[in-house]
Amino acid sequence: MAQPHAQTTSGLSARIDTTVAHEARVYDYWLGGKDNYPADRALGDAIAGHIPAIQTMAQANRAFLGRSVRYLVREAGITQFLDIGTGIPTAGNTHEVAQRAQPAARVVYVDNDPIVLAHARALMSSSAAGKTAFIHADLHDPDSILTDSALIDTLDFDQPVAIMMVAVLMYFEDADKPHDIVAKLLDAVPSGSYLVITHPTADFDERAMARVVHSAEDAGITFHPRTRAETESLFAGTELVEPGVVPVVTWRPDLADRTPRTVADPESAWYWAGVGRKP
Repeated sequence: MAQPHAQTTSGLSARIDTTVAHEARVYDYWLGGKDNYPADRALGDAIAGHIPAIQTMAQANRAFLGRSVRYLVREAGITQFLDIGTGIPTAGNTHEVAQRAQPAARVVYVDNDPIVLAHARALMSSSAAGKTAFIHADLHDPDSILTDSALIDTLDFDQPVAIMMVAVLMYFEDADKPHDIVAKLLDAVPSGSYLVITHPTADFDERAMARVVHSAEDAGITFHPRTRAETESLFAGTELVEPGVVPVVTWRPDLADRTPRTVADPESAWYWAGVGRKP
């Protein structure tokens, strides 16, 4: 793919500490990636000890991202995306799915991991007609995202934008006020914009998820699963798209890049997922 329409900014220190586990690198490990270190693999294995199917769950979450982007481009007419907590580049990145359906699609990625920043050039390869950019920023400070020059240069906030928050809000305790953060982002985009969220939950196995939380905390990582009702509350200010907030594997399986051979068990991946439209 061509790369003339890529831009990178860095609002955080780019120091990489490989001795401490990082969420993006643990997720990369579960997805079969190679950009992870012993500390990341140790935490990934510890969590897998409590949830043996965690790799499959991570893949299911990634597959949902693809289905939601296809819905947004094909059915909702969205061509602009703000993907927050994007993680390390892998197959089926948001811009790849979006630009396959609409080559002129524009995507801004946001992550706070220096490893992701180091791979930004590969991540941001864009179609010639589209544009991508990367912001090295922390979602705890949404203003640092909304005022970044890369965002302003890439997305037109007079037109609808899809805010992608796939597997990111679990790293926020209630004291971090995630509802206020989501509301601030929604306030910045016009009517007709969309919000996409997936969120891990203890609803399917409370004891196993409690052990996951403990393992993450031991590694210095906040991990806060939420119930279905709590996940739905994050969509305040939007109108939920059918089928609402549902188990991640059951959200619009018809939009998969290939027809599933079997119907997935709704509780095979412990995430709630939904898409909301700002009226």
